[in-house]
Amino acid sequence: MEIKESVKVSVRNLVEFVLMHGDIVSGFTGSSRNTDAIKAHQIIQKAYGEGFSKEVPLSFSVEAEDIILEIGGRIDGLYVGEDKVIIDEIKTTTLDLEFVEEDYNLLHWAQAKCYAYIYSMQNNLDHISVQLTYYNLDNKETKKFLKELKLEELRSFFSRLVQDYLHWAQVMVSWNEKRNEAIAKLSFPFEVYRKGQRELAVAVYKTIKEGNKLFAQAPTGIGKTMATLFPTIKALGEGHTSKIFYLTAKTITRTIAEKAINNLKDNGLKLKTLTLTAKEKICFKEKAECNPEKCEYAKGHFDRVKAALEDIFKEDSFTRELIEEYSREYTLCPFEFSLELSNWADCVICDYNYAFDPSASLKRFFMESGGDYAFLIDEAHNLVDRAREMFSSQLNKKQFLELKKATKLAAPKLSKILNKINTAFIELRKECEENEESRIIQKEAPKELYGVLSEFLASAEKELLEHKNAVYNEELLELYFNVYGFLKTAEYYDERYITYAQNIGNDVIIKLFCLDPSKLLSEGMKKGKAAVLFSATLSPIDYFRDILGGDEKSYRIRLASPFPRENLCLIVQDKISTKYKRREFTYDKIAEAVNTLARSKKGNYLIFFPSYQYMNEVYKRFIDLNTEVTVLVQTAGMSEEEREKFLDSFSVELNNTLVAFAVMGGIFGEGIDLTGDRLSGAIVVGVGLPQVCLERDIIRDYFSETKEMGFEYAYIYPGMNKVMQAVGRVIRTEEDRGVVMLIDERFSDNTYRRLFPPEWQVIKAANNIGETLQDFWNNKTR
Repeated sequence: MEIKESVKVSVRNLVEFVLMHGDIVSGFTGSSRNTDAIKAHQIIQKAYGEGFSKEVPLSFSVEAEDIILEIGGRIDGLYVGEDKVIIDEIKTTTLDLEFVEEDYNLLHWAQAKCYAYIYSMQNNLDHISVQLTYYNLDNKETKKFLKELKLEELRSFFSRLVQDYLHWAQVMVSWNEKRNEAIAKLSFPFEVYRKGQRELAVAVYKTIKEGNKLFAQAPTGIGKTMATLFPTIKALGEGHTSKIFYLTAKTITRTIAEKAINNLKDNGLKLKTLTLTAKEKICFKEKAECNPEKCEYAKGHFDRVKAALEDIFKEDSFTRELIEEYSREYTLCPFEFSLELSNWADCVICDYNYAFDPSASLKRFFMESGGDYAFLIDEAHNLVDRAREMFSSQLNKKQFLELKKATKLAAPKLSKILNKINTAFIELRKECEENEESRIIQKEAPKELYGVLSEFLASAEKELLEHKNAVYNEELLELYFNVYGFLKTAEYYDERYITYAQNIGNDVIIKLFCLDPSKLLSEGMKKGKAAVLFSATLSPIDYFRDILGGDEKSYRIRLASPFPRENLCLIVQDKISTKYKRREFTYDKIAEAVNTLARSKKGNYLIFFPSYQYMNEVYKRFIDLNTEVTVLVQTAGMSEEEREKFLDSFSVELNNTLVAFAVMGGIFGEGIDLTGDRLSGAIVVGVGLPQVCLERDIIRDYFSETKEMGFEYAYIYPGMNKVMQAVGRVIRTEEDRGVVMLIDERFSDNTYRRLFPPEWQVIKAANNIGETLQDFWNNKTR
């Protein structure tokens, strides 16, 4: 007997997909305010009388020819009396209930009807009552609509829904069979594994199968992208995971992942892959404003999206270019279309934010309990600061003051609340002024602000809904989301946070600053089944495991470089101090060192500095020393075209030597791949410590108190990570040979030396750098 494939879907997702129609929501429609909505549900549920049950789980199976559709969900409220049964569906809103009529949202009725049908079938009822309870989050009022429905009516409605969804379920089941068959036959795309590559692949497979976390330091050259993707795809085909999220920080690493998957596809892999592009980048309009009155792609989007889905499904790679092509053909919003495609893709390649940022995560996957997803987190060293940024939030006095003035006559009630907030900021400013450094730092959350900020949200929502064309709407909407984000962050506030306020020029800021993102990252990873965090620079690995949400049960692996050690000539010049106060005395010495490297062999060289100012000072002196070379200088805020032109200059067909000045930790400090003669060597000036600032010092103080490792966590580890990334640009393949010079006295200090990778064979050369370089290029140094 053939076993039928099971497909699971929630009542909510079933209803929302089958019945989606109309425009992309125009303008502002009110916030979901998830926490408030949950509280509202609890308030109504507490008020239920005798005979009511709450959060009642239901499940129902529908058998089709070759699949079983498993439908599940929870009833908000269930009343079972002697003569009547009521299914109650609770919905929250910020809209005045006067404007909420019975047909306000047909999806709400549809959801309740599905529960009513399932309950009726399971309890042999021929009729049942369905109730919608609307709760206004601002004034706490409720409004109810009650209908009595017959089983036959519910059966007809439910059957239509299911039949429509079954088509899509069968498409997916058919695809999954083809995909899994192809994956089972898939071989590793290269004749042999590189050194360390198989070891990493085995660790990844085991991690996903067991539902664990893996922290992997895999040096350049191992082929870590393929070593993580290949076993994860194998695990997908065997049912150990249902979807892969390949998470990255930069466009370049997304491209590398796409290339690896395409390589596998050339070898027989069948896999639906999607690359998500930020809304601002993929939007067809000059300004990303989803208003059907102004955007033809927003108007009627949901009426056309299913036809586009059906058409595009014949493709396997949902790239930005393909999404734009189909979106133009079907007149769809390309961003919303890509979000819908994420439901049907096997592998989603996207930024970290889509998985972990509370304000930007893919709610359809991570809002509730999550699923058996596999997270592949590339360049995981970048996630530390990105996570702090995601889980922190800041407000500025200036925004409230300007909006207060703008709304004074047109929206006096709103202006009055803005004035209260502005006054609170004035008090903050006074407190800051009493401190010599014009700031306040406290462990306690600023709860005294929460009440008036909540007042602002309620008033702003009302204003945005009732006066959609007000001249100040854009500023109001921006401030609304800033405040909403601030209060959302406040929900996570615990001992891992600190609050600081600071006077900056004419402005005052207050920030809820996440010092240790480990707990929130761990919670985010629980939305999936397994997580693999990998990078060429996860050193020390225990630091990264702790701060990125791992624990004692998490797996760790540190792999050796596959390249011959003698191919890298690593020179430490430890007679120069690049500490901030000493820098002005080092410009000429470093310019001379750059000149020595440039004259040692015709080639391309990258020179990394800790700041633009330092870089520019040395550059000015270098061009006086050497006019025979081509010189490039990185500038702040380079466009993609400028970056590409910069990298294209690293040619193998050299007319003369190229020396490129860049900033450590910047766009050329990691992720670029200049193989062979495209890069002959590099100089790294300084130990990469982040600039001393208030936030870094707060992080230092926190980890001094909690782990007695404050300076290491705040400065040394992030700094040396940038150094190792910069050095990693030089040797990219087994054939590459190159030189690296580390300039700073601290590189001979054991605090820093113990972080050096084992493959670094250091030559200390204070006075004979030129001779050492010549020996290496002449193959005399080993």
